[in-house]
Amino acid sequence: MNKDKLTFLFPGQGSQYKGMGSNIYKKFKIIKNLYLEASDILGYDLKKISFDTNSNQINKTIYTQPAIFTYNIAIDRILKKFNYHPKSVAGHSLGEYSALVSNGCISFENALNIIKHRAKLMDSCGIKRPGKMAAVINLGINDIKNIISLSKTNIVIANYNSNKQIIVSGDSKDIENFISYCKKNKIRGIIPLNVSGAFHSPLMEDAKISLEKIINNTKFNDVNIPIYQNYMPEKHIKGNKIKNNLINQLTAPVLWLDTVNNIVSDNFTDFIEVGPSNVLKNLNKNINKNINNVDYKELIKE
Repeated sequence: MNKDKLTFLFPGQGSQYKGMGSNIYKKFKIIKNLYLEASDILGYDLKKISFDTNSNQINKTIYTQPAIFTYNIAIDRILKKFNYHPKSVAGHSLGEYSALVSNGCISFENALNIIKHRAKLMDSCGIKRPGKMAAVINLGINDIKNIISLSKTNIVIANYNSNKQIIVSGDSKDIENFISYCKKNKIRGIIPLNVSGAFHSPLMEDAKISLEKIINNTKFNDVNIPIYQNYMPEKHIKGNKIKNNLINQLTAPVLWLDTVNNIVSDNFTDFIEVGPSNVLKNLNKNINKNINNVDYKELIKE
């Protein structure tokens, strides 16, 4: 691994699991302080929700987002304790907030405060305007757009995840009709996702309006370590531009495929997924062959 080519990638919603964080909490004192700080900001005991292997609370959007963000930052701090520091950062959807804390654009406290409201707003949108998402595997973008047109639905592409995976998002009935159309026409590789709303679609517009006010009242610093963002996937270092991109992220598609390719093009080729799973590592395998994926667990052994 070349530390001069090191990128930290932070996963988003869907990477969580029951009991997440309990192992590192027991092992590292700095993580105990982090979870205490997070619980104070949130107004509830995040440890109880994250560490409980019998409860399903961690899979509810209002808890999922703060839990993943805090875990991501916990791993980020442990890696830096072991003297691993990124030369660039990126995050998938929710993970972008972790990336912005990692590179010093926003503080942990401010990011978690935004996420606390983001999670509630997105959950409320999902109740007010019920939506769903589905993964489409091994179909080209033009084919997917054609199927959307033929199925007479108003769904949108929400995530350009890799060369082999696209996520669509929209009204619950439209997603169901899209899946039904695919089944009738023997189009395989359509997988419904277990989410509480139509994320990264126009159905999140109400959440975006409210979230914009909170983000605009938050200080975003200019940074030395560039971030490659979901909305504008080239590298950014100016706080105001980063802020505007983050505001637009909620209703716009996640351009992850372009994000990763642009990072590699800038010669940052050693990637660490700084989070609870291998979601991004698995996507990367179908994006660019020049990536060297490094498992953080191999780097923090004492």
